[in-house]
Amino acid sequence: MIYSSACSYAIRALSRLAVMRPDGYVLLDELCGGTDLPRHFVAKIFQDLVRKGLLISAKGRGGGFALSRPADQISVYDIVAAIDGVSRLDECVVGLAKCDDAQPCPQHEQWSRIRTSLKDFLMSTSLSTMSNTLERKLELLGHSIPTASSRSKPVKPDDGTKSPSTPGQSIG
Repeated sequence: MIYSSACSYAIRALSRLAVMRPDGYVLLDELCGGTDLPRHFVAKIFQDLVRKGLLISAKGRGGGFALSRPADQISVYDIVAAIDGVSRLDECVVGLAKCDDAQPCPQHEQWSRIRTSLKDFLMSTSLSTMSNTLERKLELLGHSIPTASSRSKPVKPDDGTKSPSTPGQSIG
């Protein structure tokens, strides 16, 4: 696995959130319900993602967690950077302190190509792509697409404009 368990849960939970209500708040109980996502662990991860600007949260009726910007503007790289950090992607694959083109390790040349491909994939794959893939997979497996049944307050994205959804509208 290239991600920590926290990062893996973050990617899965954010993909599910984007399916359930891409422009509104989702309660954590609804998000984790019927999955193997551990609610308390996801709650801690989501609080961290709020602090790092990928999510916003609101208390009270119609609250929960919401994406801070549209899903097509959040890359998997953004999620990995927020949870695991991306410095590990640049470290020597065999653990040498000094490894570069001038002083390469035995796997430097191959790992350099893999690293570039991995970073390109993470940067070019959006949360929107992940949520669309999740929806297709669920449909292929004959599972219902998760929706949020709770009401949602209007979300104000980072640019200060109101979300196009109305309170209570379930998108998914």
